[in-house]
Amino acid sequence: MKNYSVSRVKVVLLILILFTTFCVELSTLNMSMKTMANLYWGNSGSDVSRVQSRLKDWGYYDGPVDGFFGVRTWLAVRKFQANNGLNVTGIVDDQTKVALGFNISKYTSISSTYTPATSTTTNDDVYLLAMLINGEARGEPFIGKVAVGAVVMNRVRSPMFPHTIAGVIFQPGAFSAVDDGQMWLPPTQDCIRAAQDAIAGWDPTGGALYYYNASRVQNYWIFNRPIITQIGNHIFAR
Repeated sequence: MKNYSVSRVKVVLLILILFTTFCVELSTLNMSMKTMANLYWGNSGSDVSRVQSRLKDWGYYDGPVDGFFGVRTWLAVRKFQANNGLNVTGIVDDQTKVALGFNISKYTSISSTYTPATSTTTNDDVYLLAMLINGEARGEPFIGKVAVGAVVMNRVRSPMFPHTIAGVIFQPGAFSAVDDGQMWLPPTQDCIRAAQDAIAGWDPTGGALYYYNASRVQNYWIFNRPIITQIGNHIFAR
């Protein structure tokens, strides 16, 4: 009778061990089948670090592998996409993942998160604004460069526009330098300093939300905006 009870305990223990092993293996299998989520500006996490490392190894990215998808990562992704015949979006979509060498059907994903915008300005914001200033005003005097940056900052603070520097700059049709590609040129040191000054609060425009070069205007509605001042070749308006 005693031997029978011991045997029953052994059988139960064996069943429990097998069941536990099965559950662990099933969980591991499910994790291995998760795909890497699409990655874009503002994401953070281990997946972003993996993409940064791959782009860095291949000479597209020269920033820190910090797991944050900012302007340098975005530019590196765009350059990689352009060089590999992909849609140049700056988003790490399935086609881009495959081109980067990631197996999207069996990739263990550690979830990436979105970092919402805050009032804290990052170095990426400075560089991004400097790129826009370079594209829009590199022929202008220094105060004119700051003025263009100030318009972006005034829009960030306005309820009529997006509340981040990136959101304002990439609002469809907002800036011709984004549309015609002039923004993608490396910014000069003057433009970087101008971006820093604008972000720090210098506003030579007196609160302008718009600016234009009167000799190059194509959307004539801008003439209806109240003019504040002119700096260099740009007229600044509310």
